[in-house]
Amino acid sequence: MIEVAFTERDIKRIRAGGLTIEKVKAQLALFERGSSPVKLHRPCTAGDGINVLSSDEKEECVGIYEEAVREGRVMKFVPASGAASRMFQDWILCLQENRFSTEGEENRFRTEIRKYAFFADLERVLQRDGLDFDILEAEKRYAEIFDYILTPRGLACASLPKALLMFHSYEGRCRTALEEHLVEAALYVRDGKGICRIHFTVSEEHEHLVKDFLEKRKGIYEEELGVTFRIEISTQRSSTNTIAADRKNHPFRDRGGDLVFRPAGHGALLENLNETDGDIVMIKNIDNVVPDHLKGETVFHKKVLGGYLIKLQSECHKYLERLAGGTWRGDTLSEAALFCKDKFSVGFPDDFVAMPDEKKKEFLFERLNRPIRVCGMVKNEGEPGGGPFWVDESGVQTLQIVEGAQVDLSSEKQKNIWMASTHFNPVDIACGLRDHLSRSYDLKAFVDEDTFIISEKSHEGREMKALELPGLWNGAMARWNTVFIEVPLGTFNPVKTVHDLLRPQHSAEH
Repeated sequence: MIEVAFTERDIKRIRAGGLTIEKVKAQLALFERGSSPVKLHRPCTAGDGINVLSSDEKEECVGIYEEAVREGRVMKFVPASGAASRMFQDWILCLQENRFSTEGEENRFRTEIRKYAFFADLERVLQRDGLDFDILEAEKRYAEIFDYILTPRGLACASLPKALLMFHSYEGRCRTALEEHLVEAALYVRDGKGICRIHFTVSEEHEHLVKDFLEKRKGIYEEELGVTFRIEISTQRSSTNTIAADRKNHPFRDRGGDLVFRPAGHGALLENLNETDGDIVMIKNIDNVVPDHLKGETVFHKKVLGGYLIKLQSECHKYLERLAGGTWRGDTLSEAALFCKDKFSVGFPDDFVAMPDEKKKEFLFERLNRPIRVCGMVKNEGEPGGGPFWVDESGVQTLQIVEGAQVDLSSEKQKNIWMASTHFNPVDIACGLRDHLSRSYDLKAFVDEDTFIISEKSHEGREMKALELPGLWNGAMARWNTVFIEVPLGTFNPVKTVHDLLRPQHSAEH
């Protein structure tokens, strides 16, 4: 392990970020050790790791979910820490270089710009300053147009959180991604008293913007939808940041000599999820929303996932109660083992059959006494990102969501398994966070700490290494009891670039 002598200035910086010297040294040790790739066994496919429900099964799940939501058990959890800047990389380059890279890009911009939900706001800020969009476009003064789209001179889109970017146009109004989540929540999180519970995670730099926006808009939607929103906002804390390292795994320093820390990825949000004290929590990313006329399919399948989870959780808790009650018998053990295998795809050690009953009980209780996640999976049609796989762990296969960065793609065998994937993870997850005694699990106890990722980044023109914590739906949930359910592709409508906003599924026309 590399010995590091931190200066007083370093120590002040570390503590100011909510970290400790010991924690930073432990992070540096991970760079030295290096991450180990997961060992893919095979992709999960329909009928082999991914459940395909019949129409009757789906309807049953919807009924179960609707009863639970009426009782106030359900909360929506929306990771909304992302900045919109990544969406506008092409346009930021055009602004910086004062030109389009190709004639095709210019023609595309001229054809599409009026179709964006934020175009009316763009015209308004231009008119405020005595400018006319049509004249600017005719004179090809694109740098000025992009200046008004991207910078605080106008709409400041490049510095907004993605949550506050205008996504969809309606007659006489537009909605941000955050507003679409409010509307969607009213359709499947409203309890019997009309209360909708939502938790947004935001970056510290955007917290005040989101809170100010909600203060202005929340009441409008409450009146319009006939609900009461109980909204919690938490930040991705600086205490979850990780130190950067140089090529020799020493602390990376900027040109001023200060240590460099970076956000540790979405895995840092496990602490936020852990502190919600939620019961049934529905997770969905901020950019995966659709206009009203397309919400029906999404809402229906959210209820399917939630209902399947609740039914499964109820059965699981019954077995836990029997195993913990001291009145269990051999048939309880065999039934619980079958439940583990059939419902949670649990792999058993080779010596399980020969174990004494008491040992079997301990094993089964430990395997059942975990948080549960039911994850929607869509058929893979080329979207980037992770997917569902059977993973080898000490000779036993488990169900995991795996990202490409976790796989050794230099191995022909591992690459072939990765490329054979049939389904994709849309981050559409129903979570059961309480045990059979209604106590909240400590989610940090179920993380696979070995699934951290080390990636190559640059800072001030120099190469550095970055450390990402186990991802929220990857290593952070690796020890949960996991079920995959096939859901339609129509439930997955992400917005990764500004051009995605013009896909048919983001058009309010119908």
